Amino acid sequence: MSIKKHIRKILFISFWCLAAAGILVLLIAAVKSRQQKDCAGYDIEISGPSDEFFIDQKDVEALLTNNGKFSIKGREIQQFDLRKMEAGLKNNVWISSAELFFDNDQVLQVRVKERQPIARVFTVGGNSFYIDSAAVRLPLSDKLSARLPVFTGFPSEGVKLNRADSLLMRQISAMSGYILRDSFSMALVAQVDIRENREMEIIPTIGKQVIEWGDATDYEKKFRRLKLFYTKVLSQTGLDYYERVKVQYNNQVVGVKHAEPLSKADSLQAIKKVMELILQAQTEQERLLKMDSITVYKKGAHLRSNEQNTALTFDSTEIEKPTIPSAVPEEKKNENKENPTMKSRSPYETSRKPTVKPRKT
Repeated sequence: MSIKKHIRKILFISFWCLAAAGILVLLIAAVKSRQQKDCAGYDIEISGPSDEFFIDQKDVEALLTNNGKFSIKGREIQQFDLRKMEAGLKNNVWISSAELFFDNDQVLQVRVKERQPIARVFTVGGNSFYIDSAAVRLPLSDKLSARLPVFTGFPSEGVKLNRADSLLMRQISAMSGYILRDSFSMALVAQVDIRENREMEIIPTIGKQVIEWGDATDYEKKFRRLKLFYTKVLSQTGLDYYERVKVQYNNQVVGVKHAEPLSKADSLQAIKKVMELILQAQTEQERLLKMDSITVYKKGAHLRSNEQNTALTFDSTEIEKPTIPSAVPEEKKNENKENPTMKSRSPYETSRKPTVKPRKT
């Protein structure tokens, strides 16, 4: 009885081994048969973070065909080296990844993912380029001009960077990514200037004050403090009451008063502009109010953060601020209607040439 069971087991295993071998032979034959077929064409699909691309299907087609020297349609499938073709596509700086395969209809499917530029950088010499989230340098394009945060005064003109410049480039990439994600920062920042000591200054889209930023570290905390300063201080004093705003110090913001105070009408217009910025970031306001508390001091405005407190407290007797009228005469409104200091600068327009001051060597 045991011998019969043993024979049945051997027959059973032999049957499935023969079946597997037969399937493998059929698959190999099918693959060989497919390899001998001709390519019926190709389909190119480009993906990215938006609907506008710096490369198009014609660019990808030129890379695949070596500018028309290599034919795709009608060529035997076995003559295609897909890995080599993928590597050739990824040599293009705008392509982050590429995948090529043939479908059941012998059509070459080309899937390309484009890099996402997140900042435009100007060097001290005036040269300009984009960078992506990985701090990869991307060239400008005649096809598309991206609306991105602008950084000026980058110290290196070369493509190969030393360690310090490479670190600065990564910091720019991280800071710009935050600006793009935050509605208040997008509305506020017109451009970021890099000084000779590698510290930064932000030029806001409205008003005449300069925001001293320090280095690029702790940018999230600095933007949080700056938003609170605009919300709780400048919304009361007026936009141009402070000539310089310093956020580089830990847990505080220092405001240096302007030498020439604003007129009453200009002060009201400035407050209106500040409130417009605040409304653009209204969805984040409640969260920020629970995280920080601030106190205002007479010698400039100091913003102090206390993680243990959840309420915002002010001592209004300790801050000097201009008197704000309840109404503005009609002639004053007309007089200040075209006031250039109150015009809102359009953020991140690369068509507007940023101020780039070459350094003296």
